[in-house]
Amino acid sequence: MCLRGWWVNCTCFGSICKRIGITIRWPDLSTPLRSGRDDEKQPPAVLGAKHNGFGLCVAKLGGGFIIGGVMVNNQSKIYTVSEITAVVKAVLANNLPSRLTIGGEITNWVVAGSGHCYFDLKDEAAVIPCVMWKGSFSKVQFAVENGLAVLAGGRVDVYEPHGKYQFYVERITPAGKGDLQLAFEQMYKKLKAEGLFEDEHKKELPKYPQRIGILTSEAGAAVHDIVDSIFNRWSCVKLYLYPVAVQGKGSAEKIAAAIGDVNRRNEKLRLDVLIVGRGGGSLEDLWAFNEEVLARAIFESEIPVISAVGHEVDVTIADLVADARASTPTKAGVLAVPDMQEVLGQLGWHEEKLNTQVNWLVQTSQQRLDELGIRVLVAMKQLLAEAKGKLASSYEQVVKLEPQRFLKDRALVLTNLKSRVEAGVTEIVRRRQIELAGQENRLRGLNPKSILGRGYSITTNKSTGGLVKNLKDVKVGEEIVTELAGEKLIESKVIKK
Repeated sequence: MCLRGWWVNCTCFGSICKRIGITIRWPDLSTPLRSGRDDEKQPPAVLGAKHNGFGLCVAKLGGGFIIGGVMVNNQSKIYTVSEITAVVKAVLANNLPSRLTIGGEITNWVVAGSGHCYFDLKDEAAVIPCVMWKGSFSKVQFAVENGLAVLAGGRVDVYEPHGKYQFYVERITPAGKGDLQLAFEQMYKKLKAEGLFEDEHKKELPKYPQRIGILTSEAGAAVHDIVDSIFNRWSCVKLYLYPVAVQGKGSAEKIAAAIGDVNRRNEKLRLDVLIVGRGGGSLEDLWAFNEEVLARAIFESEIPVISAVGHEVDVTIADLVADARASTPTKAGVLAVPDMQEVLGQLGWHEEKLNTQVNWLVQTSQQRLDELGIRVLVAMKQLLAEAKGKLASSYEQVVKLEPQRFLKDRALVLTNLKSRVEAGVTEIVRRRQIELAGQENRLRGLNPKSILGRGYSITTNKSTGGLVKNLKDVKVGEEIVTELAGEKLIESKVIKK
């Protein structure tokens, strides 16, 4: 006969026995009792002692239980399935920690239509079924999938309808890395596979934007950095601020909605480019720019988007999807607009090049005109020479004949020939004059100073020699020179502006 004993919680065990209809009579614990396990040679006895609510020993002997020194026959009552399940549930509830953390690998992951999640956690030797309610699952930042090693926190309980124990998960994190880092890697792989990062989808930024939209927090330093960097380079641009939350729950949805709103109204706004960003912060602070809803809004924007998030070391999903990435908000202005001084320098270079080309055209046209005049003179001389040759030949023939008889006819032929020559030369000269007049008119149209004859003037700074295009090109006290038609100049001094 084998006698085995074990320690239980007296309070818990009393509750269990009450559920199954067993009355407990406690032994007199003033008598020292043995502890440990007995072998088959020892007689049945209560093992252990009662101390601070613990220490009741239950011994199994043959077909019955010895509880508190009283033999109870476990065959004396037939228990229902519900009663036994309730006993198991109570044992688990009272003898396990209220909250556990279990590490394992996810398998059989299913998200039901209700939003609740059902899966198993397994290791090399065992599997435990798990449930995660919709409310807890909504707080998970990364995509849960089969084969993922995780740490799950929650409680163990019995699901009575199926008579099985399962783990009710309240929180879940990736094993070995942060949940946000894993979520970033998963989102990167997903969007890259869809081609959202490819250069072929990126729109070209306009070279000379006139209207720029800025989507960021109006209270942050980023908006001031962006505005200052733009106006320092390209002061003629108009900026439009769309204030939006860039941090906290729901901020990604708000930024995405703002991008969509601006695109829908852009026929009226006429924005050339959008700058979306914020200042630096932790990964949690910048997380809105890693969410899928914002990435897709940037990808679908018809207006080119510059992403300007955090510092140089901060790379977000929004940076990878945007048409251009600025490493800081300040550098967004450098990407968005050109430098005014560089543009003016380029215009000056083009002006000089245009003047050179015009002068070359004038000189080339004059040369062609001279060549044309020479060709006309040569043609006239050749015609006259031919006419003289024919006249001499005719005269010889006339001399051989009777000159008086042919003189009148030949004189008439000569007169006609002379008229035809003169008419041909006149026509050639007239056509060449028309061509020359056309060339002259075109050259006058290309001459930058031709507009002076229509009442315009050209003003230059006498000290610098540069054109005076606006007030900042001249200072009070400096002298200016105004050129009028006919190369007439007026010198004056600026006394007020």
